[in-house]
Amino acid sequence: MTWLLEPFRHEFMQRALFGCALIGFTNGALSCFIVLRRLALMADAMAHSLLPGVAVAVLLFGLAPSGLFFGALVAALLVALGVQIISGSSRIKEDTSLGLLFACSFSLGLVLLSFSPAQVNVTHYLFGNILGLAESDLWIIYLISLIVLPLLVLFQRPLVLIMFQPSIAATQGIWVKSMTYLLMGLLVLSMIASLQAVGVILALGMLIAPAATIYLCSDSFPAMFWGGGLIGMFGSCAGLYFSYWLNLPSGACIVLTLGLIFFLAYLLSPKYGVLPGLIRRRQHFHEVSG
Repeated sequence: MTWLLEPFRHEFMQRALFGCALIGFTNGALSCFIVLRRLALMADAMAHSLLPGVAVAVLLFGLAPSGLFFGALVAALLVALGVQIISGSSRIKEDTSLGLLFACSFSLGLVLLSFSPAQVNVTHYLFGNILGLAESDLWIIYLISLIVLPLLVLFQRPLVLIMFQPSIAATQGIWVKSMTYLLMGLLVLSMIASLQAVGVILALGMLIAPAATIYLCSDSFPAMFWGGGLIGMFGSCAGLYFSYWLNLPSGACIVLTLGLIFFLAYLLSPKYGVLPGLIRRRQHFHEVSG
């Protein structure tokens, strides 16, 4: 049994495990809103738009975590504002402006990082470096979780209402636009927390896989919210553990583990799984033909 706990005798693995648990649960809880509102493209754009902010922060402030946090935050907000300006002042639709801006912002980030000092590893921002978490990084992740999770719980009812019945929500005095902006802000914060774990390229998988898994197993929103958080936490920690023993990139292993859990639910979920569905249809066919 000691070999099971051997990885976590190292201090860097302890920090990585704690970070994975926080990031996984926060992203998993938020993912139900992203999946149900079909905001996957928006989430992907927000993740890619973090890179130029990170690059500017590296050039100006070095690798200070606070600088990286504020740089990523400003970049994501500027892209979100740019999408609203372009779609609101031209015939270009929101999805088109979103795709264009996130591609341009990601490209700008790569160009800016090429001017950074030699010791800066670009792949850490593209694919994550959870094993390199410092105490200051953990504090930022902890503070983001402390902001995102309570706000999701506090505003769960209005957020759910604007997802399914925005007109009814407006008649009940809910500020629909404010709730939408709140959700976008929480999405940006979660993406910033995910940056160190899986990077900007893989962040989308960590954000949508947990709720997509529960969506195949249950119609209950609380189950998607809390179950998504638990799956996100378990899958992230399990992926980290596998990456240690297999000597593979941690961010990729985390996303692959979450993807494997989703694929198992896709095949075996009693409610909406492929195999149980085939069995039910076959039984129904025999009952009808018999």
